[in-house]
Amino acid sequence: MDTTSQLFPLGNLTLREGGHIPEAKLAYATWGTLNADQSNAILLFHALSGTHHASGNHPEAPEGCTLWTEELHAGWWDKMVGPGKAIDTDRFFVICANFLGGCYGSSGPSSINPETGKPFGSAFPHLNASDLVDAHIPLLDHFGIDQLHTAIGPSVGGLLTLTFATRYPQRVKNVVPIASGFKTTVLNRLILFEQILAIENDKHFRGGDYYEDDNPRIGLALARMISHKTFVHLDTFEKRARQQLNREEEMLSWFQVRDTFQSYMLHQGKKFTERFDANTYLRIIDMWSRYNAVLEGEAQSAEELFARCEKAKHRFLVFSIDSDFCFYPEEQAELVRHLESAGVSTMHITVHSAKGHDSFLLEPELYTPHIRELLTD
Repeated sequence: MDTTSQLFPLGNLTLREGGHIPEAKLAYATWGTLNADQSNAILLFHALSGTHHASGNHPEAPEGCTLWTEELHAGWWDKMVGPGKAIDTDRFFVICANFLGGCYGSSGPSSINPETGKPFGSAFPHLNASDLVDAHIPLLDHFGIDQLHTAIGPSVGGLLTLTFATRYPQRVKNVVPIASGFKTTVLNRLILFEQILAIENDKHFRGGDYYEDDNPRIGLALARMISHKTFVHLDTFEKRARQQLNREEEMLSWFQVRDTFQSYMLHQGKKFTERFDANTYLRIIDMWSRYNAVLEGEAQSAEELFARCEKAKHRFLVFSIDSDFCFYPEEQAELVRHLESAGVSTMHITVHSAKGHDSFLLEPELYTPHIRELLTD
């Protein structure tokens, strides 16, 4: 079935660090039917470079989006969201919104600033996870949803899922963070900083004001290559890279591509630049690099933060992936320790996979039984 995007007006937003977004909006999509007492709603948070298009076919670009390539036409979680699937849209009303700061219809750096008539560019402010979560509350109010049945999100979306549950504990019952964490590790902060430097040092970046000239394609491609190796297990890399070597590489001058791994990574980086905006990438990884659930929840300690979840009688389903090089299983174990210490009902599932962090996209059979049981109970 075809999916269509909607735009929800948020008005003039003041962000946690004091930044301002005039006439802000969220692009979102829904699946299923909201029941009479609004008790069957599920809020889905997408991953770093994902979209609000989770299921079905979406051939038309969202309003204001120029990066809607054919790769995005199919729902990014089509194997998990839909009639009869793990998140069954015959039973549940599912909402997914493009992050504030995004490049797929929501207000972001590439959007037109109504105060200037030009893209925001460098003027678009820094974002925190709490800003992204808070932007969803007016949308839920619009639908009359006082309490979600479930909030769920993989990867960076898992950080927002946790932030939603701890900032608005009375507005959700079940919480499902997948391959995510409690606070950003030193290793991840370093990897994210490498990506920031890759974009910042592209000569076409111009501090973020590049929309009227060449885009920082090389910097964004390099940033994606740095991150991509944490998303995919090395064994999977080897299988995917068994393709014909492409030596005609315009991104290089002196160096010559000599193996299929290099060719594969260059292909991934270049493909990404066709569907994503460098400024949006910087805003999201900046948010991620500073993430700490206690700070985003405006609590004094983890004990205080998760006492809210115990009081709200949350049920958590936390997924780890044993081959994950992006959010290591130790990160979910830390989250689970805090939850259990606070007396929160928690189930921790470790998925055994050879596909690394991307397992949640590729192997629905490993997640479906546990999610279906939580949603059915």
